[in-house]
Amino acid sequence: MPGLSEVADGTKAVVLAGIPATQIEVLDSPGPQATRGDDRPTQSGLASRTHRLPACAVADRCLSVIPLFVTKVAEIETLPPGGGPGIETIGIIAGNRSLPLIFAREARKQGVKRVVAVAFDGETDPGLAALVDDIVWIKVGQLSKMISAFTDRGVKQCIMAGQIAPRNLYEVRPDLRAVGVLLRLKVKNAHTVFGAIADELKKDGVELIEATPWFKPLMPGVGFQMGPKVSDEQQSDIEIGFRLAKEITRLEIGQTVVLKDGAILAVEAFEGTDRCLTRGGELAGRDGGAVAVKVAREKHDLRFDIPCLGPQTIETCAAAHVSVLAFEAGKSLLLEQETCAALTKKNKISLLTIA
Repeated sequence: MPGLSEVADGTKAVVLAGIPATQIEVLDSPGPQATRGDDRPTQSGLASRTHRLPACAVADRCLSVIPLFVTKVAEIETLPPGGGPGIETIGIIAGNRSLPLIFAREARKQGVKRVVAVAFDGETDPGLAALVDDIVWIKVGQLSKMISAFTDRGVKQCIMAGQIAPRNLYEVRPDLRAVGVLLRLKVKNAHTVFGAIADELKKDGVELIEATPWFKPLMPGVGFQMGPKVSDEQQSDIEIGFRLAKEITRLEIGQTVVLKDGAILAVEAFEGTDRCLTRGGELAGRDGGAVAVKVAREKHDLRFDIPCLGPQTIETCAAAHVSVLAFEAGKSLLLEQETCAALTKKNKISLLTIA
């Protein structure tokens, strides 16, 4: 259902989710239906269409016309795709760092009325409690308790946000339901484990959905850059690293590679991005100058596999003397962007997207 927006002068207009206002053209001639033009790329890199609207399709006069009604194009606010603002209650399976807190704030901004979180001892930031309506603390591996936390509170849809430290995956004491899930898996990696958890949630009436409709403002597109401009040599390493990183994701190894002058210094595996950056930076020698590239897995499941960077990532690069960090455009989250900009400037680190 299209949402009802209000422009600066108080005029109301119906806006279809996900259509950028810059792609709307109002016609002078009247007519009952809007027509569509050719596909055009948006800033996010996704294909969309130019919607040409008749003059009669003005808000408060013709509110039944679909898909969009505008009076002052530049002042219309569009809703994000995916129907996020239409969800009144959402659950969060909350890992570590700031992403669960950011999601809770974004969900509130976009009209979610009730937020229920499942948090993990020793992982989740306690500050999340102040941003949600209800929070249940569990240990990693308590699958039955996690699912009942949602079903007992009437939660029908949930998202995953944040990470679980790799060491805890081996220190976990799974409950009987989690044991059953793990025994059925022939291959155990992020996709198979979290996919199986999603299946268990679904059995009890809870759907694990993508968080991307709420996170789109945090996913930089093509042409994004912070810090110094990269040299030709660094650009060459970025292109080599991108191809190699895509290959290691296809092999289910990791998402990050570190290289210098065409030589591969480190490949991410179970240790995670930060340790991979540290190891690669150390191997670059006293002068540093390593280039890191982080990508998304091919055909990755956006419900639980969104590459994420933030101030801690930049600080890790600085400590390891990594000079460039490139990440995949439109498929990676960049958190606390103002802080990241200050850190890249301070440490002379180039942070940019690649596609």
